[in-house]
Amino acid sequence: MLEPDNIRKDFPVFREHPDLIYFDNAATTQKPQVVIDAITEFYTHFNANIHRGVYDIAAKATERYEAVRGKVANFIGAPSAKNIVYTSGTTASINLVAQSFLGAQLKAGDEVIISQMEHHANLIPWQMICKAKGATLKVMPIDREGAIDLGTLRVSLSKRTKLIALTHVSNTFGRINPIREVIKIAHQKNIPVLVDGAQSVAHFDIDVSDLDADFFVFSGHKLFGPTGIGILYAKEEHLNAMQPIVFGGDMIKNVSFEKSSFLSAPQCFEAGTTNIAGVIGLGAAIDYLSQYDKKEIKAYLKELREYALSRLQEIKGFSLVGSEEHSSAIISFVIDGVHPHDIATILGAHQIAIRAGNHCTQPLMDFLELPGTSRMSFSIYNLKSEVDRAIEIMQEIHDLMFGA
Repeated sequence: MLEPDNIRKDFPVFREHPDLIYFDNAATTQKPQVVIDAITEFYTHFNANIHRGVYDIAAKATERYEAVRGKVANFIGAPSAKNIVYTSGTTASINLVAQSFLGAQLKAGDEVIISQMEHHANLIPWQMICKAKGATLKVMPIDREGAIDLGTLRVSLSKRTKLIALTHVSNTFGRINPIREVIKIAHQKNIPVLVDGAQSVAHFDIDVSDLDADFFVFSGHKLFGPTGIGILYAKEEHLNAMQPIVFGGDMIKNVSFEKSSFLSAPQCFEAGTTNIAGVIGLGAAIDYLSQYDKKEIKAYLKELREYALSRLQEIKGFSLVGSEEHSSAIISFVIDGVHPHDIATILGAHQIAIRAGNHCTQPLMDFLELPGTSRMSFSIYNLKSEVDRAIEIMQEIHDLMFGA
């Protein structure tokens, strides 16, 4: 069973800041000591560049780096380590697909479909490639609780539709999208689907092969790993059809002044010296997270979210943004008469970290006619007692502004 009190002991930030209540996990998670140690071990004991040196520590660095590729593949149910490309994060992974996969085939009049709830990282790359190619970016409408109408999606698909890009879990609503159904609908018309798994990979048991996802992207820092490292999973046929868009060392097969040839995927997409320490840290984070049952993680976070929601509803003027159901470990909300930034600022003064603003989903806020929301997002080291403390302060905020 998950024991959050014991889990907290694995994270040195909570020893350094014993009063910290960290409810901003959708932005980034804290790092366990084992991840910090893995990065320190690399820099201390076998810091060397990969794939080049024939000396001992270079061989060890290369071995560790490539071993993580297989670890990631196993973690998300990919058929092979060859399906795994290291990037700098979710944003870079999406941009790579937009430029290398879609850019090579998109023509004037073609269409790319996203949803109304997408993070800017899963909106702007498609917007820009569509603009460059004269294609159309179509937006799947949602209702005010974040639900997608699958019937509308079905009738909107055509021969011009070249890709659907959809978040697995909304970083604003916490809404869990029907990814499996979307992929089935798309594949009936041979349309590939990119899944933004940034908010789901740490909480759910992901199996990209079972989902039949064409592309699955995520960032290491949202699952207890370091910043600056991310993953692009792609089906083999898609990777083989893609051309590199960044050129340099370590992705080369042969070079002359007249022409160059490149290694096969995934190495051809990893030019230059990559984030070796980040990869090793990501491997340690996957090992750490893998010791816990994903079903238990999901159940605990569901329980914690429901508890927090029930307590928040005690505050006068509280309104949930999104749905009580079909949601992950995120609560986005407003309190009548109180700006989200004021809530976050006052909570921050009490060492309670939440997020306020548009959460990189400005078009969604425009649709909801909101300047922003306050957002609490939870992880396995969070406690009900922390929720109680946050509610206590928010009630004080309300009473101070409007009277008890």
